[in-house]
Amino acid sequence: MTLPQRTRTLAVACLVAATASLALSGCAKSETSDNAGGDSSQGAQSVQTPSASAGPGCTLTSYGAPKLDLRNAVVGFSQSEKEANPFRIAETQSIKDEAAKIGVKKLLTTNAQSQLPKQISDIQDMLAQGAQFLIVAPLNSDGLEPAFQAAAAKKVPVLTIDRKVNATACKDYLTFLGSDFVEQGKRAADAMIKATDGKGKVAILLGTSGNSVTTDRTKGFVDQVKAQAPGLEIVAQQTGEFSRDKGQQVMEQLIQSKPDITAVYAENDEMALGAVTALKAAGKAPGKDVKVVSIDGTRNAVQALANGELNAVIESNPRFGPLAFATAQKFYAGEGIPEDVIISDRAYDPANAKESLGGAY
Repeated sequence: MTLPQRTRTLAVACLVAATASLALSGCAKSETSDNAGGDSSQGAQSVQTPSASAGPGCTLTSYGAPKLDLRNAVVGFSQSEKEANPFRIAETQSIKDEAAKIGVKKLLTTNAQSQLPKQISDIQDMLAQGAQFLIVAPLNSDGLEPAFQAAAAKKVPVLTIDRKVNATACKDYLTFLGSDFVEQGKRAADAMIKATDGKGKVAILLGTSGNSVTTDRTKGFVDQVKAQAPGLEIVAQQTGEFSRDKGQQVMEQLIQSKPDITAVYAENDEMALGAVTALKAAGKAPGKDVKVVSIDGTRNAVQALANGELNAVIESNPRFGPLAFATAQKFYAGEGIPEDVIISDRAYDPANAKESLGGAY
């Protein structure tokens, strides 16, 4: 969908919402923000790894943090990217909802707007405001050391979600909650092999550089394709920065430079939807002329899958609120917390897309 078309669609949606006397705040965020969290009862996270590690795990004593009742605490949440992406909208809302549900005394929230220096200062500012526990969605795998050091100096535990950091668990941070990104890439490759019969030329729309998500989703896909489908040739790898506009721009360039591309692997749904727009503008039928597989599980992508414009979507569940606060409560209750808590992600395909829309975000 082009920008003018998106604008007209958004305007109509907001007008309908106003007529129905609904709040207009969601319309101001983005076209994907209405019910961005989806049906949380259908889309709740489930833990793939055991709730405790084989060893003792990280405890309150080994971490060196004071005991805390979250209902009488100040908790800080540092979001990494602007909430125009449905993943970020759903993630932040999940944290807010769960904090309210369990009765956290005060929740501080910040948004780094994709700027690492800002995320560092955001975390330091929350510590200055008395944050006693931090939940951080890291922008990059490296670079947050000053923020972690500031938290350690105040004996404030840091729980990381959705992107891993290159640091030491139970020292620099408490634990990582998130998906197995290599496995996501592998599953995307399997879906692509199925859609293409293991033959053709595929372009990869990479996520932003410098974080574990991009690195691992690329590795999982590339390794699996090489091992299982030598007839599927990877002819381009170019970053779309996890952005719909950038994904569309890159796809437009690839259509010109490599017109024989028959498949696209997008490392998030926003880039995939941008690629769909570019393919349509070029007179190609996404999902048919060019197979498209992506990762995330946003409502718009699952709808596109149901419409036949995508061929598969591997979920990356952003609803971290319940798991994040449950992990914190276990930690403060004296339980050992494993270094990594890996969640299970579903897979959407043409057979289940329509019936699964309620669980998408």
